[in-house]
Amino acid sequence: MRIGMLLSRVRVEEKLLFQAFADRGIKVDPIDDRELVLDLHDPGELADYDVILERCINHSRALSALEQLNSWGIRTVNTAHVANICGNKFSTTRALIEHQVPTPRTMLAFTPESAIRAIETLGYPVVLKPAVGSWGRLISKINDREAAESILEHKAILGSYHHSIFYIQEFIDKPQRDIRTFVVGEETICGIYRTSEHWITNTARGGRASNCPITPEIDRLSLAAAKAVGGGVVAIDILERPDGELLVNEVNYTMEFRNSIDTTGVDIPAKVVDYVLRVGRGEL
Repeated sequence: MRIGMLLSRVRVEEKLLFQAFADRGIKVDPIDDRELVLDLHDPGELADYDVILERCINHSRALSALEQLNSWGIRTVNTAHVANICGNKFSTTRALIEHQVPTPRTMLAFTPESAIRAIETLGYPVVLKPAVGSWGRLISKINDREAAESILEHKAILGSYHHSIFYIQEFIDKPQRDIRTFVVGEETICGIYRTSEHWITNTARGGRASNCPITPEIDRLSLAAAKAVGGGVVAIDILERPDGELLVNEVNYTMEFRNSIDTTGVDIPAKVVDYVLRVGRGEL
């Protein structure tokens, strides 16, 4: 079996994945997206791969590469379909709603004026996010109209694609933590709490990871969310309301896991490798 790993640079996660393949005696070819040239008329040597594991940092590079690879019939983990849905928060929310997965109430607006109406329909505070983005960046908690007007004006003047659509979500008063679960194929393999005194709990922003037991409810919700976006290897972000109700917030398709292996005691890279091998053999 010939396996490739499409990546931007070799981070901790990629090193762990390379080692997990090596532990099985499997050599994996790194495919650097900074050097990759795709001839849209001819896959060339890429056609020789049984499966390619996508680990790009840049969403647009990942999505474009996956779309072309899949169009040639090359198996990938994850697929372009999954990347397209998970890479855009609007698409993720739409998919969750269509599959009846509970998620925070969300509105979409296209001008600052209509965004104000949406915000005040939801009621302060609200959370304003870029439709495309990660690591908790450019997310704003808006507490009143003055703040709303200021932030919306700022985004409108910036004028880029990322700021031209206003994705507005109800604020969930979570208990200073959220839950991230890891789904590989049909299994919720583990989960962590991400705890912080700040309302943004991403570990990239200083959140502390601790083990989260996978209850039947968390398992059901995680698998339903993974199925809604197309399955594969994904991380599910779950919020808790004060009354204990669980809501799926986001689904991540190129997940980071360096802080979750020792925390959960689960060999996440090994689980991912097992799944990639099954895809490469055509079992999935």
